[in-house]
Formats: sequence, C-alpha cells, structure tokens
Amino acid sequence: MFRSRFLRAKFPSKWSSRPMSSRVIDVSNDVRSALSDKKPVVALESTIITHGMPYPDNLKTAMAVESVVREQGAVPATIAVVKGRVKVGLSSDELEALARPSKAVKISRRDFPYVLSHKMDGGTTVSGTLMVANSVGIKVFVTGGVGGVHRYGEKTLDISADLVEMGRHPIMVVSSGIKSILDIERTLEYLETQGVCVISYGPSKNFPAFYCEESGFLAPYHVAEPSEAANVLFQSTQLGIGSGILLAVPVPKPFSIDREIMDTAINLALSEAEKAGIHGKEVTPFVLERMNRITDGKSLETNIALIKNNALVGAQIAVAYQQILNGDKR
Repeated sequence: MFRSRFLRAKFPSKWSSRPMSSRVIDVSNDVRSALSDKKPVVALESTIITHGMPYPDNLKTAMAVESVVREQGAVPATIAVVKGRVKVGLSSDELEALARPSKAVKISRRDFPYVLSHKMDGGTTVSGTLMVANSVGIKVFVTGGVGGVHRYGEKTLDISADLVEMGRHPIMVVSSGIKSILDIERTLEYLETQGVCVISYGPSKNFPAFYCEESGFLAPYHVAEPSEAANVLFQSTQLGIGSGILLAVPVPKPFSIDREIMDTAINLALSEAEKAGIHGKEVTPFVLERMNRITDGKSLETNIALIKNNALVGAQIAVAYQQILNGDKR
C-alpha cells in the first residue's frame, strides 16, 4: 500500500489523467482550468488556418469552429506553434497572426525539433496535433479530413504520418473521413494495420469522402449518437488499448458534392500538381486551392460546412465522454 501511494505521488502522470507539463508547451488558462476541473475539451488543428484556406476565410472559420465548440459546453484548444513555442489554446491575436499570409510551416512529428529550435511559426497537422493533444490529456480531436495513402502510394510510398500517429495515441479523431484526393480504400487498410478503430457516424456504415457523403466504401462499424461514440472512447481508454479511433462524419447533405463531379475536379488538380512538380506535403494545399477554382468556390464552401459540423459532433462527444468519466466511480 505504501509503495503504491509513493509511486502515485512521485509519478502522477502515470497514475492519473492530469495533464503532463512540458517546458516547450504553453497551455492557455481556460484550457488548463478545464482539464484541471474535469471539463470537456476539444483539440483543434491549425493547418486549416495556415495552409487549408485563403485569408480571411481561414480566420472566420477558425473562430466559428471555436464558437461551435463553446456553444456545446466544451472548451476549444486550437494547437499551433508560435515563435518556437507549442501553444494549446490560442488567443484571438495569435489566431489572426497565423491566418494572415506568412512563412508559417506545416508541422508534423518530424518537424517539431527544427521548428522549435529556430523559433518558427507553424500550423500543426493532424499528426502533430495528436501528439501534443495526447501529451496534455485531451481525448477528443476535431479536424476536417485526415491524411492517408496517396494515389499510387503503392509505388511512391507516400503515406501520411496522420495514420501512424492515430495508431499511437488513444484519441478519438472526428473528421469527414479521408481527404477525397487520396486513395481511400488503401487508407482504410492501412488504418487497420495501425490498429485504429474506424467508425462511421450516422444510420449506416457508409464511409464519407470528405466533400461527398459517401465514398463507396464501408466502415467496420457505425454509431448514431454522441453518447454512443463517447462510450466507445470510454471503453477504449478502460482497456488501455493505446491506439486511436477515427469517427467519420458525413458532410451535411446540402453541402455534399456529387462524387463524379468531385473526382473530375480532383483528377484535373492532381494533373496540374504533377506538371508543376509539386510533391510531398505541398500537394494537399496546392490541390485544395486548385479545386476551389475548378469548382467555382463550391469545394471551399463544403470544406467550411463540414468542419463546423464536425466541431458540433466532436464537442457533443467530448461533453458526453466527460459525463461518463465524472460518473464512473471505479
């Protein structure tokens, strides 16, 4: 008994869900208070601000997403890097600075050492956000769409680090599935290899394709309510499984784009990227910008709608999950 109490006192992060401290991570006061008081918190990535949308749409969307989370009773925690400091929860001034055209970089796990040592600014990708969110104890993370296996990935081995990080961290990622420009079928296979539980949100197992309600593929499971999704997350943490959960939320029907139209636009944009010699992590922002032009702004409108809807669902899940935690007496 004495040894058990001693270990809990000496190494609290091992025995409790309290946030870990770090010399390079700054947690905002409202996020820190929410975590300490066992209130629901939702992590938000920031590449949608720095690389996903043009200014000022990116700033308006980021602020709207945070508002949606607050309206549901949760605390938003937008994660980014500002002047070499990892930020969990951004001020309005920091959001504004990241949103304006700048030299901000996309930050995945591999990029943190260099970016921090050179005191750079950057938006964290899904993988980078997952790593930071896990370090401070956040269990629900909302994004637009996750990365995956790129088309012809079997030849190029171009596979997003998002998939690996989802396999490393016990966090529920709420997104509209895999970005449409990727190979969804191979991505689902790779997620299985990483031990990620993939679940569609809604009345069926139809897996969405970001801009489109359906991708033509099925998820292994589906849930219909935030409380049901929250219980899946709770059971995962009880088991200590270590890997994450991808909850795929279809874009609202009024904003869904026909798959054939979308595929035509994607193929044209990818062809332009290849001709321009665009490779690696620069492909996604290039293609998203070209698709917005090709679709006369429809793809951007859909992107904004789906991230807001994901924030709504994610916040509701975070609230339900915290209620389960607070009511669990074991």
